[in-house]
Amino acid sequence: MSRLFARAICQPLLVLLLVLAGAFAQAVTPALELHVDLNTETREFKARAEFVPPAHEFVFALHETLQVRRATAGGKALTVHPAGREGALRGWRVAMPSGADKLRLEYGGTLPALDRSLDHRGVLRSLPPMASSEGSFLPAGSAWYPQPADLFTYRLTLSVSNGQRALVAGRLLSEEVPADGTKPYRASFEFTQPADGIDLMAGPWIVREKMIARKDAEPLRLRTYFTRELDAMPGMSDGYLADTQAYIASYSQQIGAYSFAGFSIVASPLPTGFGMPTLTYIGADVLKLPFIRATSLGHEVLHNWWGNGVYVDYASGNWSEGLTTFMADYAYKERESAGAAREMRLAWLRDFAAVPAGDRQTLSGFRSRTHGAAAAIGYGKSAMLFVMLRDAIGEQAFGKGIRAFWNRHRFQQASWNDLRLAFEQASGKPLDEFFKQWLTRAGGPTVTISDASLTSEAGKPRVQLAVEQTSPAYALHLPVELVYAGRSEMRWIDIARAHELVTLNVDSAPEGVRVDPDLRIWRVLDHEQLPPILRQWFIARSARLAIVSPQLRETAEELARRLFERPPRVVSVDEIGAGSEPVMLIGLHADVGAALARTGLPSRPAELNGKGSAQVWTVIKDGAPLAVVSAGDVNALRALLRPLPHYGAQSWLMFDGGRAIGRGVWAAGGKVVRVRAER
Repeated sequence: MSRLFARAICQPLLVLLLVLAGAFAQAVTPALELHVDLNTETREFKARAEFVPPAHEFVFALHETLQVRRATAGGKALTVHPAGREGALRGWRVAMPSGADKLRLEYGGTLPALDRSLDHRGVLRSLPPMASSEGSFLPAGSAWYPQPADLFTYRLTLSVSNGQRALVAGRLLSEEVPADGTKPYRASFEFTQPADGIDLMAGPWIVREKMIARKDAEPLRLRTYFTRELDAMPGMSDGYLADTQAYIASYSQQIGAYSFAGFSIVASPLPTGFGMPTLTYIGADVLKLPFIRATSLGHEVLHNWWGNGVYVDYASGNWSEGLTTFMADYAYKERESAGAAREMRLAWLRDFAAVPAGDRQTLSGFRSRTHGAAAAIGYGKSAMLFVMLRDAIGEQAFGKGIRAFWNRHRFQQASWNDLRLAFEQASGKPLDEFFKQWLTRAGGPTVTISDASLTSEAGKPRVQLAVEQTSPAYALHLPVELVYAGRSEMRWIDIARAHELVTLNVDSAPEGVRVDPDLRIWRVLDHEQLPPILRQWFIARSARLAIVSPQLRETAEELARRLFERPPRVVSVDEIGAGSEPVMLIGLHADVGAALARTGLPSRPAELNGKGSAQVWTVIKDGAPLAVVSAGDVNALRALLRPLPHYGAQSWLMFDGGRAIGRGVWAAGGKVVRVRAER
């Protein structure tokens, strides 16, 4: 995911102060010069910022742990006044004297300690600037520096002690690496394109580098900043560097030349997955996973075009996560096979179906991923929009539109409307209604074929379909499958009303018809196409928890806190069969089996029985949806605390300790409507 910029993570004070300072009206991009000293052992932070304020009275924000120690302009000392407070951010105001143009602020303090308790959800929320000997992260939205404008350029010189290295996004100008840890590491970076924030990272890394010669550009500097453990793993650093080189070459060909001087893969002590310009900051434990290089790495590299190359105009919604998911994660599945791509589309639609109706926001309302419901829209629905758009205008026009959008808006803010205009120009087709319905309407249509009949005209067979969708209707370019004995044929129809009769000419009589079997339309799936997945429980508005083994209670409650976005209501075993709210049953193997038998619920699936130290599965039957977590002992349950929250897209899993040794989604097919002969 791209960096959570201040305006995207809802820090109202910081945004308000930028407006008050006149930053959004600034005609010339201001330049910020920063000098930073960080002691990662004591967490002592000192900085000096110099820049030309956008207005006579400059209003800015700093984190509450940072104090302004001196302010000067034109050689004169200035008084800095408080200007409000919001949460951990403090507002400050300083008036520039007449004749002075450059403001110099000296400030510092003791940063908060790195919070190692943060999980994958916690790091998506607003974070403070944090430091420690394990690693330091000062996010752009944490107000660790005075932001002179909405967009600005910068040059930053940093000094970090205790044998650590540090970096920010941008071109590396110079660095001094001491032979031992007695002297600080020093480096200078610059970012000459308009930026909307600066993230600073430091850590006890080993740095590996690969320089790539480029035609018509300076050499490309690729780096890994890995922990000793990661660096010692055979082929780890070399593999990441080689794959990064390949991704940059591929996207440069598809979109346009890579605009930066380098790219770094940086190991984080937190479970992050952030993409900044010229780097990605990924949890060290995540970097070990074998599939990351083939999936997440390419996603983060692509953010150097979408999000960090063309900036998001958040006022109209965040388009970059969906476009990046479409051109990275989904494109990899398409290259793997048609079946793999269909599975990803099914996963998007399953995730959407798991979102309670009241939590389904519009795509234009999506800003950033803060919970599962937002991710289902901002990533899944957004990526599916681009699947449908490419189907509608064709692959050639789609590629032409992508390149035009990049060339027109590079290092500028762009909106969904700018995307629409680029694709309209590339395709020659009006797309206003297409974008309007998918961006401004929450949810999606339910589409069914209520009747299919075989008729004839002049001796030639025809199939008449009665197609229905929820009202108000969507304008849909809808695939329909004609099912014959031993073969099938795909047709596309256009519908725009809640009830519509469509006639198809056929060579022979099909046995049945099926709506969108390849799942290429964003919609509410039929029950037959919706196997239960764990995310239905994780994001449920009102879930229940039944713990059937008293000796597991403490660990089971901790697991529930990590799984559920809203605290579940604890119920007894006798209550799990009543009501309609999703219920999760947690216990030892024997106790789980007894509870299921006692309540008349389906027993443990045969394919899971006796396998692994713990099993997890879902059941949908008449009544409440049921998820079961069955463990061999308390240690087996405790081993699920970290991995299980990441498996929301699965229907069942088997674990050996904390390692998933089997997982999957229960089979589900689409409904075939029989074609009847008209009398």
